[in-house]
Amino acid sequence: MADIRASRQAGDRTRLALLAIALLFAGSIFAMLFSVTMGASDASVLDVIGNMAGSETALSTRDRIIIFDIRLPRAILGFLIGASLAVSGTVMQGLFRNPLADPGLVGVSSGASLGAVTIFVLGGGLAAPLAALLGIYALPAAAFGGGLVTTLLLYRIATRHGQTSVATMLLAGIALGALALALTGLLIYMANDQQLRDLTFWSMGSLAGATWTKIAAAAPIILLSFATLPFMARGLNAITLGEAAAFHMGVPVQRLKNVAITGVAAATGASVAVSGGIGFVGIVVPHILRMAIGPDHRFLLPAAALLGGSLLIFADVLARTLVAPAELPIGIITAAVGGPFFLWILLKQRSRLAL
Repeated sequence: MADIRASRQAGDRTRLALLAIALLFAGSIFAMLFSVTMGASDASVLDVIGNMAGSETALSTRDRIIIFDIRLPRAILGFLIGASLAVSGTVMQGLFRNPLADPGLVGVSSGASLGAVTIFVLGGGLAAPLAALLGIYALPAAAFGGGLVTTLLLYRIATRHGQTSVATMLLAGIALGALALALTGLLIYMANDQQLRDLTFWSMGSLAGATWTKIAAAAPIILLSFATLPFMARGLNAITLGEAAAFHMGVPVQRLKNVAITGVAAATGASVAVSGGIGFVGIVVPHILRMAIGPDHRFLLPAAALLGGSLLIFADVLARTLVAPAELPIGIITAAVGGPFFLWILLKQRSRLAL
């Protein structure tokens, strides 16, 4: 009887997860349409859908420019960034086997920011050959390099004999993040007035500069990272039992770690490069979903991508409408929501973490 009940419970959770993914997919479409129709233009959802279907009279020329050249790139970029940050947080939590791993909290985003700021400040000087060689990919590539180095250092410091210490990971992340911020501060000190203005707004996180060119630069890197997810889900499920147990179950643990670390660094780096610092998405989304659909990464990873993308789109709508005609940095919105949520998680986990 116990086995039957367990199988039913597992089946119920699987059906729940599939239903949740279907609802999140529908919610993502709604979020996209909501974003492109919110603002000064009076274009309705039906007008936008009609224009996409080929009707030339559904939208005026002015509205088409607003929708397709400003809002749609912003919505698409917001979805990609939210999805990449949420998935990166989910992968890191599964890889490190703790609930507090997140690119923003453990220094990975700071390392990616250092790489991006290097191109911002030195792209016309010392880093000019690299910037010229890579073109529009120079910024994402530099951010990827900074995030990758930080992630590798973090894993090396926090993991010993196949076991990752949560306390060591957090402390090492704080130290690496502080070092990256110090070097970033040095570069900012070297920046000119125009670079300082650009960096100030960029550092707080924003989608205001979203363009099709930025999407072309970031989307291939993010989507390539996503392409590895189906191959990681089984390994991340197994590694929750420990690296030794996962190895005996036939999981290529070292290859899994290499792919996961590289994918997280690439997705986080590309996101930071085009949007600046947007925190807490990677820790809020996985926890919400684990409470709702369970810890199975086969469902958790696609659900995280859909929910993370949708949440960031809604956060961006708030950022550009709360103080209109001005605009709040989106990082302020995510921090205002994610900070209290993180404190709640920390209070729930403090007995386990011995904090």
